Amino acid sequence: MSVDRRRFMQIATGGLIAGAWPGIAASGGADTRRIRALAFDAFPIFDPRPIAARAEAEFPGQGVALMNAWRIRQFEYQWLRALSGRYVNFLDATSDGLRFAAQQLQLPLSEAQHAALMAPWSELRVWPDTAAALETLRAAGLRLALLSNMTEAMLSSGLARAQLDPLFDAVISTDAQRTYKPDPRAYQMGVDRLGLRKEEILFVAFAGWDVAGAKWFGYPTYWLNRAGAPPEQLGVQADAEGADFAALLRHVLPMTAAKDGNAANP
Repeated sequence: MSVDRRRFMQIATGGLIAGAWPGIAASGGADTRRIRALAFDAFPIFDPRPIAARAEAEFPGQGVALMNAWRIRQFEYQWLRALSGRYVNFLDATSDGLRFAAQQLQLPLSEAQHAALMAPWSELRVWPDTAAALETLRAAGLRLALLSNMTEAMLSSGLARAQLDPLFDAVISTDAQRTYKPDPRAYQMGVDRLGLRKEEILFVAFAGWDVAGAKWFGYPTYWLNRAGAPPEQLGVQADAEGADFAALLRHVLPMTAAKDGNAANP
């Protein structure tokens, strides 16, 4: 189901009238008047739920357990390899994590099942609320980038399938640095590619650990917490949080509108 841009603008400007929105920090939040660009992790844009659906189809009744074990090992392998100088890219680390998770759960994973479970990673579709929201952000004069651990081919093909690639100024994969977030070198890639100060780039995270990494680096952060996950206990929190793109627009657009209005009426 698609949502038109006018409807998103109505939702967003409603937040300006109300003066508040769900999940925004009461104090210490980022000054969005300075924001000139948004850098997104992949999963606020791309919907990973088909991967879980495929896991359940291949292993009925075990899909959730497989996804949980796979997700943990996927990230552990990425970080362990980056720290030890034994880098492999996102897809290879994900493949290795799947094989371990199946063994851990004593699930007989055939090569055909392995291929079936890996295929959705390269076929990801966007969340239903994505296209209209991104168009609205661009219309507000904000630049957009992807900054993800996924490979550039995965990111670019996903945007092309959704016909969203013209909206993005940069598609940034940490693969180019042979590392993974939360390595500061990974977050620095957004600054380098966009040519902006870190304080001018709002980083939009999907996972709590990515919020922490971006905050430690110095980005203002927004947690697009679609899963309703609890915050990580790492000593930092997002400047604002919401469950969908409508909440993100309510955070970003009122300040943009105010800035535009001040420019028009000094």
